[in-house]
Amino acid sequence: MEFYFPTETGEQLAFASAALFALLGLLIMFAPGITLRGLGLSGWEGRREGLAALRLGGGMMTGLGASAVMLAQPMLYLAYGITLGVGLFGLILSILSDHGGARGATWRNFHLIIAVTVLGILPFIYVFGLV
Repeated sequence: MEFYFPTETGEQLAFASAALFALLGLLIMFAPGITLRGLGLSGWEGRREGLAALRLGGGMMTGLGASAVMLAQPMLYLAYGITLGVGLFGLILSILSDHGGARGATWRNFHLIIAVTVLGILPFIYVFGLV
């Protein structure tokens, strides 16, 4: 079985987004402490349950991104885009409610919103035939 690389531009964008998502998931799954420090987040002092939850999320990211890349079906790219859209909603909800409005609107959160939005839009561009 050979590895499929898309030939259409829209599918290449969705493919690249899903591949990057899977690689980020691998990083989170295998190096959660380094990931937390790289994002400027504090760790859970002495508590391993938080790292286990972070690894769970990284594994889910890897699984979803890798399945979209390996199977290359429009419905999987759609599910991947919807997942990122719901995650983006959760991020915005966290900024508005958990941090008290203006205090949660930091540059780091703004950059995270931009990154998730770009990663989430690329599969929709392919699925709905915009490119």
